[in-house]
Amino acid sequence: MTSEITLFVNPTAGRGRGAHAAQPAASALRAAGFSVRTVLGEDAHDALRRAREAVAGGTGALIAVGGDGMVNLALQAVAGTRTPLGVVAVGTGNDFARALGLPIREPAAAGRLAADALKGAEIRDIDLGRAGNSWFGTVLASGFDSRVNDRGNRMRWPTGRFKYDLAMVAELAAFKPIPYRVTLDGGEVREIEATLVAVGNGSSYGGGMRICADAVMDDGLFDITVVGDCSRATLVKVFPKVYKGTHLSHPKVTTYRAASITLDAPQVTGYADGEPLGGLPLTAECVRGAVRVLAPVQEPQAGTAPG
Repeated sequence: MTSEITLFVNPTAGRGRGAHAAQPAASALRAAGFSVRTVLGEDAHDALRRAREAVAGGTGALIAVGGDGMVNLALQAVAGTRTPLGVVAVGTGNDFARALGLPIREPAAAGRLAADALKGAEIRDIDLGRAGNSWFGTVLASGFDSRVNDRGNRMRWPTGRFKYDLAMVAELAAFKPIPYRVTLDGGEVREIEATLVAVGNGSSYGGGMRICADAVMDDGLFDITVVGDCSRATLVKVFPKVYKGTHLSHPKVTTYRAASITLDAPQVTGYADGEPLGGLPLTAECVRGAVRVLAPVQEPQAGTAPG
């Protein structure tokens, strides 16, 4: 393995934390004997082109410095290759890093962990979701949560996460159950009324909301959470439980496990790793061992039977 490592940096992540985090992460890697080069890019398209060039050039690892959006961009460069992905998580959500047990907003510690993993060959194979040509690591969201994202992304004021809180209030006021057509593993079409359908390769989104709390990242299956046609009052009551994953036991919540899913619903956008995929319908498949990550190996968790 080459000793040159590529830092893939989002300088604007976490209100500027990305730029500040690159230096201590690079210092930790250099202290471990690695040569470090940095890739920034003028925009997302240019950054991805440069990351793919680094992977094609044989870099020893691509280390994403930023949040889940930056990790998602990095996945497009490393998925299906032998180049391992490291994460220096300094964004707002950091759900990919959280699922892997990586340091959050501790760039020096994240850099040391990546260096130790490379030196000790502690590289873990995990699954990814794939929808069309796009890869994702955590959750594909659709329904109420994606409509909150749509509205928040259209808002010019306020800035930061508060605008999504306001967007949620506005969407609650306008909320109606959504007619879905859902197909699991190419089987029969299920026609349901639902608040949302979340497809989890990882367990959480939105900075720790454990919407697919039992998801395991190396079992070859998605965990799928369907929140049924509940009232506004029920949704408000159930929503806080998502941070601990206890919403899964609510009678309006149904879970499934499948290797592929097709979702169709009118006027619903799919978001994966917080990034828009486009309008439904879409099909996602869980691709086993699609990426190598610099992360501690975790004990396998017991799953549930497929739905």
